[in-house]
Amino acid sequence: MSIEQIVAGCVVQLESIHAARERAIAATRILVRQSANSIRAAHRGDFATARHLLEMAGEVVAELHDATAGAPEVRYAGYTQDALKEFAEAHLVVAFLAGDEPPTGEMIDVEPAAYLNGLAEAAGELRRAILDDLRRGDVSRVEQLLTVMDDIYSALITVDYPEAITGGLRRSTDALRAVLERTRGDVTAALRQEQLTAAMQALEARLHVD
Repeated sequence: MSIEQIVAGCVVQLESIHAARERAIAATRILVRQSANSIRAAHRGDFATARHLLEMAGEVVAELHDATAGAPEVRYAGYTQDALKEFAEAHLVVAFLAGDEPPTGEMIDVEPAAYLNGLAEAAGELRRAILDDLRRGDVSRVEQLLTVMDDIYSALITVDYPEAITGGLRRSTDALRAVLERTRGDVTAALRQEQLTAAMQALEARLHVD
């Protein structure tokens, strides 16, 4: 076989990988956008829209898998895994805020590393929900969401593998620890303020009665 034939064979393979990359990039852009919109809908309490967007995003994930079936270098590229992480995060945020059971990585067709990083970021999104509830003066689910955050952190710190395998999970977990500590402080301060307000109102009521 001549050098020209060898090079031509490599070019054919590279062309296939390039085509897979182009399809994957287009799919990941859509996937990131739909995942973000689903999270926004969940924060508004519009779970019907959030779930519909996740269904649409699931079709994009299927397209992404199909596009990268023969191109592992594209399948496991950073931009592809980041998009799948966003998809996992959206699924988890919707589940946690709706009070549903969280899906596993296998259920949504996301690899472990992307799923676990999505789980860490989903916990961060719960801080936003907690702060929104505190601003509204609604503490009915605050402690429940804080417990979920704590459970996620406690589970993730047990995952002890090289960063090349976990996709930088240690950094995500360290960031989550800081978010969890700030959130716990905010919740504690808010609950104490609520208790103080209730005590003052009770005292005022007694004084008026007297």
